[in-house]
Amino acid sequence: MNITKKSDRKLSNPLLLTPLASTSAGSHAGTPIMRAVVFCEGNFAKGDGKTANGLIRHSDIYQIVSVVDSTCAGQDSGEILDGQKNGIPIFSDLKQAVTAVESTPHTLIYGVAPANGRLPKAHREIILEAISLGLNIVCGLHEYLTDDSEILTASQAKKVTVSDIRKPPPNSKMRVFDGSVADMDTIRIAVLGTDCAIGKRTTATILAAALVEKGIHTVLIGTGQTGLMQGARYGIAMDALAPQFCCGQLEGEIVKAYREQHPKVILIEGQGALSHPAFCTSAFILRGSQPHGVVLQHAPKRIARCDFPHMDMPTPETEIALIESFADTKVIGLTLNHEGMKSDSEIQTWTEQLAAQLDLPVTDALSRPNNELVNMVTSAFPSLAATLQANQA
Repeated sequence: MNITKKSDRKLSNPLLLTPLASTSAGSHAGTPIMRAVVFCEGNFAKGDGKTANGLIRHSDIYQIVSVVDSTCAGQDSGEILDGQKNGIPIFSDLKQAVTAVESTPHTLIYGVAPANGRLPKAHREIILEAISLGLNIVCGLHEYLTDDSEILTASQAKKVTVSDIRKPPPNSKMRVFDGSVADMDTIRIAVLGTDCAIGKRTTATILAAALVEKGIHTVLIGTGQTGLMQGARYGIAMDALAPQFCCGQLEGEIVKAYREQHPKVILIEGQGALSHPAFCTSAFILRGSQPHGVVLQHAPKRIARCDFPHMDMPTPETEIALIESFADTKVIGLTLNHEGMKSDSEIQTWTEQLAAQLDLPVTDALSRPNNELVNMVTSAFPSLAATLQANQA
């Protein structure tokens, strides 16, 4: 796809994203950057490869040095993902990905995010191979590697760690919703979508960085495994929690971020879609965060739901109506996922068409200037516009 990137900030090597590192969303001052190889066999730059895709674009705690996917081996990961090279090569097997790079990784991140959250048998052998090579393991599946006795024994023998990002704390340590989120004087914005794997986290990450760069103190709350792997200081993997605690745990992270950071804006990463029958997380996010506004992510050329080819995509109008009837909030703008679009002019056509159709600001976080995202937020909240004006004075 030949699309010129016009963002002020390029999502490439995570070590180059110093403005992002300054956001409270994922800032871990003093935490050493860990070198990692991402395993994403057969799924890189696809929907089920969203964990790998996100880590390639940004991480505060991992320097991604290579990717494993035999279907696109020999290519540059940035060029495949975003149309611009980032120097992170793709290899056909794990051994090459570990030995053929200048900076040897010491962690394997499982970068596939299948709908069932389970580890295929063939990939289990890759995990064991990685352990035999002395790599720590980071995994975001619902199937916990630390419950696998063979993997656990192998990791102990090699003195490496195995981390299950989605493994929740015991119920005795979780909280229920108590309404304290409504007592804060900070603006809360949720980034929701019309489908899963549609770019909500990427847009939220770019928006957080853009606001911080403009001097608007912003915290991003992670709600999924990829955001946590990228280094979100505040957040939980919501789809791994018992429903009784989802709203309360999210509320607790937001309240904690507010008390520790006192930001002007708290952004909440969305999950799934409120209209999607396979996911409940958007409902919990709207209830637990009580957002003042919502940015909605949509892929205009996606015909069917990701992983559900028999389910038609909703329109932005129906999703907006559902969100605004479900919660006391307003959708303040639409952001595009430009999958299937072949040129900048096509993106521009869709942007203008949807803006007129919805009477809302519309932009594309990956291909348009970040100022458009900032303006979307400041035009909805005059107090932020005043802060921005004061910062520019």
